[in-house]
Amino acid sequence: MEISDSKKRIEELIEQLNKFAYEYYALDNPSISDKEYDKLYDELTILEKETGYILSYSPTQRVGDGILSQFSKYIHKGRLWSLDKAQSFEEIIEWHNRNVKAVMQYNKENADKLPPLEYVITKKFDGLTLNCTYDNDGIMIKAATRGTGEIGEDITAQAKTIKALPLKVDHKGLFEIHGEAIMTKEAFDAYNEKAEVKLKNLRNGAAGALRNLNLKETAKRNLSAFFYDVGYNEGDPFESYIDMMKFIREKNFPIDDYMKIARDTEDIKNEIEYINSIRADLNYDIDGIVIVINDMRTRAVLGYTIKFPKWAIAYKFEAEETTTELLDVEWNVGRSGRVSPTALLEPVDLGGVTVKRATLNNMDDIKRKNVKIGNRVFVRRSNDVIPEIMGVAEELENAREIIAPSNCPSCGSELMLVGAHYFCENTLSCKPQMVKSIVHFGSREAMNIEGFSEKTAEQLYEKVDLKTLSDLYKLKKEELLNLEKFGDKKAQNLLDAIEKSKECELASFIYALGIPNVGKKTAKDLCKNLKSLEGIKKATYEDLLAIEDIGEIVAKCIIEFFSDEKILRSIDELLAVGVSPSYEETLVNDQSSFMDKTVVVTGTLKNFSRTEIKDKLEALGAKVSGTVSKKTDYVIAGEAAGSKYDKAISLGIKILSEEEFLAMI
Repeated sequence: MEISDSKKRIEELIEQLNKFAYEYYALDNPSISDKEYDKLYDELTILEKETGYILSYSPTQRVGDGILSQFSKYIHKGRLWSLDKAQSFEEIIEWHNRNVKAVMQYNKENADKLPPLEYVITKKFDGLTLNCTYDNDGIMIKAATRGTGEIGEDITAQAKTIKALPLKVDHKGLFEIHGEAIMTKEAFDAYNEKAEVKLKNLRNGAAGALRNLNLKETAKRNLSAFFYDVGYNEGDPFESYIDMMKFIREKNFPIDDYMKIARDTEDIKNEIEYINSIRADLNYDIDGIVIVINDMRTRAVLGYTIKFPKWAIAYKFEAEETTTELLDVEWNVGRSGRVSPTALLEPVDLGGVTVKRATLNNMDDIKRKNVKIGNRVFVRRSNDVIPEIMGVAEELENAREIIAPSNCPSCGSELMLVGAHYFCENTLSCKPQMVKSIVHFGSREAMNIEGFSEKTAEQLYEKVDLKTLSDLYKLKKEELLNLEKFGDKKAQNLLDAIEKSKECELASFIYALGIPNVGKKTAKDLCKNLKSLEGIKKATYEDLLAIEDIGEIVAKCIIEFFSDEKILRSIDELLAVGVSPSYEETLVNDQSSFMDKTVVVTGTLKNFSRTEIKDKLEALGAKVSGTVSKKTDYVIAGEAAGSKYDKAISLGIKILSEEEFLAMI
């Protein structure tokens, strides 16, 4: 191949590969397979090596390899402003009122009237600000940190590892674009699985990657980014922020799906509540919302303070991570006999909740994070999940090591170390284990014994000497009447509920047994594939691995569970007292409109619970998913549908109301 032909082919391959990368990383909608992409990439690599013709925007230049000696300074062409921050909604109202007053004053004094106020609301990403410069040919020539707002650090090589960041765009005219480099939860977990030194949180993961001189380390973090502002532009000016965002999208920069128009403070308040409600479900961190005036003329009239633009403000959510002192560690016994550490903390406010306790997982986790009693630690809380210690914020001289117990803190039995966890094997006489096993057995997703609480289980263990699950079905009314707060009616209701539970679905029974790592979905999968209790008990390792979504760890747990003679005796005892689990195979309607379709359900439905709609859709041959993507065929939206509904609209996915769904079936 002639040199000129090779160069032409290189340019063609770069254009193709950059297009495919945008489809894959920004749109989540690849048009070719990974194998086909790799073949083209390999061809490009060979041609570049043969010719020495390497363009700065080639995808081969993304690969982080090598160590830089230092960071150099970069002077931004347009200043990166900080945002004024509101911690209360009253501050948002005050800001809005100032804007109204300024617009009214201008319109009173000038003929070229400003339009009515209109705001655009976006998420406030919690990562590291990125400022990318593109030259007159649309080639990215520089990426820098925010720094002082006027001078940042050159991180061009590090930014190129962000696969969603275009290295060349179709545009003539120099411009700078601002974005936020972030680390997703998936990238964070994948990194920490292999890393010797674990990352403490998503924000530090992103910031540390871009400020790391070792490019291989940066590439390992697998960062993402969202772009949201053109800070300097030598091309045509934008008339509105919506126009600017349209430009950003058209130039193939990754942007967030969420962007809302608000015309008053009531609109803003609704969006604050909505974003706060979905915050924990996002796979990246945000710490608030950003509210900006849409019209560019109005922005120019309002202008700036020394620090902030007057036409924008950030509303900050309450922190999900903070620091506090680790006072002590207590050890608690779980249903499986696992003895786990719980951190006792100096009480601290986190997201509007006073946090006093946090999980520490196990001794391996404690050693890896170097957590000691007396240290100040990072504590993170997500939704209603128990807070977790993420790492050490400050090591103090008087801090002391955490020592694992050698005996069960409840019954005194000697503990066994299995893998990273300690276990008490005294399953019959260890109160916490037995009580929690009984509570789980009677729970709604399991045997559904109505009115059966942990308090009742504790009383049955202590006062009626209930030591096995089958003892539940031998209870007498006079025994219940001796329990605290049990009258005749309550005792009879509980006995009736226990009797009713004997006729149960096999999946509920399997779940009720408490097999390690087997939730309700896996229990259903076992029943669907193996059809009977005997089939599940006798299933081989290969039989289990052949079931979709059952991996090696779960298969091993199931085999070990049904190999235990004590467990098999307990199951036989339950069957002997009349427990009768049954499996009725559901016939899938192969004429259904939902056959082989991927369906997502969001919001509250009137006629179905979440379990019922999932069962119904599976009976119709559908695959039920929890996330919306280009591969989703339908979204069924009930009342108060959230971010999944918004994403479905942005992707053009068919949305069905509950009534439309019922009509179709």
